[in-house]
Amino acid sequence: MAQSQPVAVRQTAKRGVKEAVPAAAEGRKILGSEDWWATFIGLGIVVLGFVIWAFGGTFNVFAAKIPSWGDWAFLFNGGDVTKNGVTTHAAGLIQRLPNIIALFALFAVVFGVAAYFLRLKVQAFLGGFLALFVLSFIVNVFSSSKFASSYNLEAPLVALVIGLVLGNLINLERFFGGALRTELFVKVGIVLLGATLPFTTIVKAGPVAFLQATFIAVSTFLVIYFAATRLFGLDKRFAATLGAGGSICGVSAGIAVGSAVKSRKEHVSAVISIVVVWAIISIFLLTALGKAFGLPDGVAGAWVGTSEFADAAGVTAASSFGEQGIAAFTLMKVVGRDIFIGVWCLILAFIAVTYWDRQDQIKEAKAEGRDPATLPKQKLDVAQIWHRFPKFVIGFFIASIFLTIVIAVAGTAASGGVTSDLITPIKELRTWAFTFTFLSIGLTTRFGQLSSLGWKPAAAFSIGAIVNIILGFILSAVILPGFWANIPVA
Repeated sequence: MAQSQPVAVRQTAKRGVKEAVPAAAEGRKILGSEDWWATFIGLGIVVLGFVIWAFGGTFNVFAAKIPSWGDWAFLFNGGDVTKNGVTTHAAGLIQRLPNIIALFALFAVVFGVAAYFLRLKVQAFLGGFLALFVLSFIVNVFSSSKFASSYNLEAPLVALVIGLVLGNLINLERFFGGALRTELFVKVGIVLLGATLPFTTIVKAGPVAFLQATFIAVSTFLVIYFAATRLFGLDKRFAATLGAGGSICGVSAGIAVGSAVKSRKEHVSAVISIVVVWAIISIFLLTALGKAFGLPDGVAGAWVGTSEFADAAGVTAASSFGEQGIAAFTLMKVVGRDIFIGVWCLILAFIAVTYWDRQDQIKEAKAEGRDPATLPKQKLDVAQIWHRFPKFVIGFFIASIFLTIVIAVAGTAASGGVTSDLITPIKELRTWAFTFTFLSIGLTTRFGQLSSLGWKPAAAFSIGAIVNIILGFILSAVILPGFWANIPVA
């Protein structure tokens, strides 16, 4: 992400890619679901912050904000900073040490509890998480330097590159004791993101994001499916799993749809591997193109949300375009695409049961000399929509609604305090959660092992990915640039 893993993940691990199976594929046990735990942790942090603020305190006690620094003395001891004619004192690392310790303790407790219920070895997990936290701290310190800022070396990309280099030079996964929980970290970060994105913005942008995401999802799925089946002669179920991975929600969609259509385990593993490779390629490609084209942050974020396959990778790229880029990405990816997992599972399961399975049964019956008309009809379990639905999306909406209500009730006079003592610290915790995510992606990706994939599924997926990126640019930067460039953030 040593735990009891579903077969699909065990198979994938052999190929060098480890991703947590979404809750939908883990079964119905809430406390054994990583998806639900991401929701509990994210909302729990938001509620804790609210309680502290409501009693006159500040959630900044957990905000380990590292100052922008140009020399070691300023980094450790801090100093006066003048901005827009106003001079303030920036705390250094020595002054921030209690906050850094408090932040680690908070994360260690909530993730440690989740690890216990996810049947991980808690002691090993906490040891690995400490190492991950220290590595994240180093990344954030470096990215806060004026040197890094001058070359636009943002923490997400730095974390990813460091993770990829270390992960491919040395196999460090065992050293981290199961603490590299990519899906858990990114989903916690997205739930926290909901607390920084006003619900009014979601309501306003939701229909546009929904329509844009629907067009992209359908177009990309059909391109990948027909390229896989017509051009390369791949199995229909394999093609459907490929299409889902490239059009809806990456790894999560690949596993969920693969299960829904009963795709072969090795096919699901192949899809996950291809998604991971393309997701990493897209991080650098979309970030570079967005900056080269000089796109507004919101437009670039919407393009990333339209064309990136995985939440973790998408957040990495969108983070390069600031708060507005992250907000636009989230509206497109989470509101527009992730919520489709359950619906697509139902649709494709229906097609698989009523058409593909039926065709296979008829062929088998004819081969055995039986009358196909005597074959029993199969029923579809409609409850798949709920079981496959990404639960962290619910947490995202709840967090957004909750903080929007808090701001409204507090009134204009107190809104500044809500922002400085509650929302800003939550943003800081969100940044750390995403840094854990980016490092986990890099540390669990093995390029050497991924190269063993056959070329046909990769080719079919690549055709769809290229079409997706082009359509995403047209929709975000040509047709709707005015809309996405003006997405408000908290």
